[in-house]
Amino acid sequence: MTASTMTNREVRLKARLKGLPTPEDFEIVSTSVPEAGAGEVLVRNHYFLVSASLRAMVSEGAEDVPGVPFPALNAGDALRGEALGEVIQAPAGSPLQPGDMVTHFKGWRDYAAVPVAQCYRVGQPLPEPVGYLGHMGHGWTAYAALTCAVQIRPGDTVFVSSAAGAIGSMAGQIARRLGARRVIGSTSSREKARRLVTELGYDAAVIRGDGRSFVSQLEDAAQGGIDVFVDMVAGEQLQAALAVAREGARFVIIGTLSGQLAATGTGRTAVVALDATQILLKRITMRGYSADDNSEAKREWSERFPEWLRTGAIKFPHTVIEGLDQAPIALRDTVHGHHLGTVFVKL
Repeated sequence: MTASTMTNREVRLKARLKGLPTPEDFEIVSTSVPEAGAGEVLVRNHYFLVSASLRAMVSEGAEDVPGVPFPALNAGDALRGEALGEVIQAPAGSPLQPGDMVTHFKGWRDYAAVPVAQCYRVGQPLPEPVGYLGHMGHGWTAYAALTCAVQIRPGDTVFVSSAAGAIGSMAGQIARRLGARRVIGSTSSREKARRLVTELGYDAAVIRGDGRSFVSQLEDAAQGGIDVFVDMVAGEQLQAALAVAREGARFVIIGTLSGQLAATGTGRTAVVALDATQILLKRITMRGYSADDNSEAKREWSERFPEWLRTGAIKFPHTVIEGLDQAPIALRDTVHGHHLGTVFVKL
């Protein structure tokens, strides 16, 4: 079967959003399969990742930001996101060949024409039940943040915000492997808090909106203060972390979900009031960080992660949603925190 006789489906944005995404904001369109141009491969996608950060790409006022790999999208554009697929056509002399499994950032569609330089060939599937899915996701983001941005020290107490999300569900486990003495996570429900402790090895979980002061919960959970804060939210969690931090604490900010998931606005800003006196007196260091700053960390992660999986030292919590038609619903549910770990759509 040739590309000209195959049908491609893709999820497109109807109009830029003024609030949080709903399934009605998107449409599934059937088109012809794209033709791979010079220097491109044609990929049949098998899975793609669903991320709440997509909201910032599709909102009113969204614009391209230097250093951010995801472009702003307009009405009629197909959505973008990390995908895993099989190369079915490759140009002569290409380092990629038909049958190779690759990751790339043209998810949300059946087929994609992708520049060879933007494909990452993956190796063998990881130990089941993870399989090829382990080559996707944000585990390496958490690993890079904890090894390059803050460097975990033996005995550290580590606090992770949005601990049930794609990055946070890995960050606590990785921190433990790197020598952390105590690991605390924040989340939005008692059920997810229970799973963080019973399934993912967190020592304690604090619950936002549970009726008790967030700072008080964190003080009790930290048992003397925190040394490292891995922040995906930039909201009241950051305020509380400053209050509970020990002298010399290291903070790394790798996400701004408080802005991305705000009911109004563009999702591109996350404004939070901080007590600068705490930063000064406790000599806290705080940095924004992208894992792309340390690409060598991805190679290290690809070596350590499979071994940790084989020995049972780490888990890869994830949910697989079947079918492209369910993808807009999966995005809505991810934005509202209905899942734990990484969310994938299987095609």
